[in-house]
Amino acid sequence: MTHSSDLPVRVTIPALLQRKQKGEKITMLTAYDYPSACLLDRSEVDIVLVGDSLAMVMLGYSNTLPVSMDEMIYHTRAVMRGCRRALVVGDMPFGSYQDGMSQAVQNGIRFIKEGGCAAVKLEGGKQRAGIIAALVEAEVPVIAHVGMTPQSLNRFGGFKVQGKSVHAALSIVEDALAVQEAGAFAVVLESIPAPVGQAITARLHIPTIGIGAGPHCDGQVLVWHDFLGLLDAKPPRFVKKYANLFPEMLEAANSYCREVREGSFPDDQHQYDMVETREFLDRVEEIYGDYSAYPSHEGSFQKGKV
Repeated sequence: MTHSSDLPVRVTIPALLQRKQKGEKITMLTAYDYPSACLLDRSEVDIVLVGDSLAMVMLGYSNTLPVSMDEMIYHTRAVMRGCRRALVVGDMPFGSYQDGMSQAVQNGIRFIKEGGCAAVKLEGGKQRAGIIAALVEAEVPVIAHVGMTPQSLNRFGGFKVQGKSVHAALSIVEDALAVQEAGAFAVVLESIPAPVGQAITARLHIPTIGIGAGPHCDGQVLVWHDFLGLLDAKPPRFVKKYANLFPEMLEAANSYCREVREGSFPDDQHQYDMVETREFLDRVEEIYGDYSAYPSHEGSFQKGKV
């Protein structure tokens, strides 16, 4: 029987708000499956985001728009099986809340009930304030997302830095204040100039989580595949690779292929022995004939080896 004292202390929303008040930084990373969730849950990360970025890094799409609610729920459930400590957040995909409050609340509740996560994230500022308020009223905690919102890439003309002019920057400040007023407990700031991220962070009482928004945010988030260097692609400017695993994984795959082809894998330590090998081989030969009559198997094992 597992005692409550043996369980890890789960990160909570009130704890994150206290981090903001104390000036302690918050860490967030994305995860999309059970193995990555298990690893992150054993790390020091505070929040695990099941991001709609899985459309690109897991499913191979060129942007986040095609991923569905069912796919997001599927991956969120896998992540939840690996997380006992970190706060897990599900990312509301494109088309899951754009139709209004009723649709948003229904899908937000799906994330909590079916996905098992503690909160959801959705994109947009002032225009999403009513939806955020409705979700919060329905007991679905929300992380907002302003600045460069990937689901708006068609309107932006691509993945482009936002808030570069005074007017545009002030609009993002207004967005951040609006989502706070609506009840979001945190807000992601993506791809905006560092001074804009600093100004927003200083004026909000909820945490800001930056991704390409400078060092003054209350926390930072990166995508799993980006910070580990799992893909053979140039990452955005705001990404720091803490490892470069793609070349190592490629070499591992090639080493495996070479050893299989040359016959050095599997070796003795990677196979199972049989106590009655000689008796088995004699019986097979008695029933099916001498194996040497089958050229494709000639020399594949040693008769009589025990």
